[in-house]
Amino acid sequence: MRSTRVSAKRAPEAAFHTERHDHESCVESAIDRAAALCAERGARLTDLRRDVLALVWEGHEAVGAYHILNALKVDHPGAAPPTVYRALEFLIAQGLIHRIESLNAYVGCNRPDETHVSQFLICERCNTTAELDDAAVATAIRRRASELGFAVKQQTIEVRGLCPRCRETSPAH
Repeated sequence: MRSTRVSAKRAPEAAFHTERHDHESCVESAIDRAAALCAERGARLTDLRRDVLALVWEGHEAVGAYHILNALKVDHPGAAPPTVYRALEFLIAQGLIHRIESLNAYVGCNRPDETHVSQFLICERCNTTAELDDAAVATAIRRRASELGFAVKQQTIEVRGLCPRCRETSPAH
């Protein structure tokens, strides 16, 4: 598998401003960080899981399980959907990736060593995704939910629109 690795602290700007972004270093850093976190936690980041993580971090766009499966078959010819889904479940459980519900796809987590609530900006044209973690947004939701007697278990916000690159090429910008 080609050496694709990920950024430890991927700022939203990295996803949307690629001209100054060293993505190879970004990917390498994320894989190294994942390996260190798994070792600290006593979790096994197997070669297959590492390869799936690298494929998730391949770009800043959300990637689907079947895309991962097809790419994975190059180095793991016996890979099947359950193989990929088990690896994805492990990576989610370790906080290394997030599932983008609306796209049924996955993106790397830029802060896997911290508990956080994410908000995602998703380009509806190219699927580039940027993870935000705005504590004020998360707090406002928890506060209002509490006022309504609602107990929040999980909070993920997905915001769809156009990234700067797609806005530049859009005829109606």
